[in-house]
Amino acid sequence: MKELKNLFDNNREWAESKLKDDPKFFSKITTHQNPKYLWIGCSDSRIPATEILKLEPGDLFVHRNIANLFHHTDFNSLSVLQYAIEYLNVEHVIVCGHYGCGGVAAAMGNEQFGLVDNWLRNIRDIYSREKKLLERIADEQERYKKLVELNVIYQVMNVCHTTIVQNAWARGNKLSVHGWVYDISNGKLKDLNCCISSIDQIEDTYCTLELH
Repeated sequence: MKELKNLFDNNREWAESKLKDDPKFFSKITTHQNPKYLWIGCSDSRIPATEILKLEPGDLFVHRNIANLFHHTDFNSLSVLQYAIEYLNVEHVIVCGHYGCGGVAAAMGNEQFGLVDNWLRNIRDIYSREKKLLERIADEQERYKKLVELNVIYQVMNVCHTTIVQNAWARGNKLSVHGWVYDISNGKLKDLNCCISSIDQIEDTYCTLELH
């Protein structure tokens, strides 16, 4: 524990600075959280979601994993999504990838990395589906960036294909799912103009109705 003393020192300084700015800061967030946004992002340590959005604790509900994937069989992701929508009443789900993503890079190659290869299979599927488009891009770095963007778009669709999101729309909830990319090189977010706000924007094959 002595080796991590600096982190406790940092924490104390942070807590004290928050109280200095607002003596009621912690008392206001102790009893509940009321975020409007769910962030589904990459686990990469260079992307502190709340910080890059300039939001405070309690403003953003966060789920992160390698390469910001949303597998339809991942109960972790599904549980976060359901809690955010049905209990926290978030109005926006943001799927945010980032340029320079190691997970996407690994999925583009043929080398094995272990268990994570099975997790990244989803991105290999995307590459296979979009192979003609991707291989028309001669520059390897540009192809890499395009796959990062395509991965985000596909994950947005995966989120929208869930019964959780579709049932929320059926109930009349105000809910939008967005696709963004973060550029580590300049700290800026890029909107991929991928925003789904109703079941009418979903392919019929993936639309389901709740039985009563």
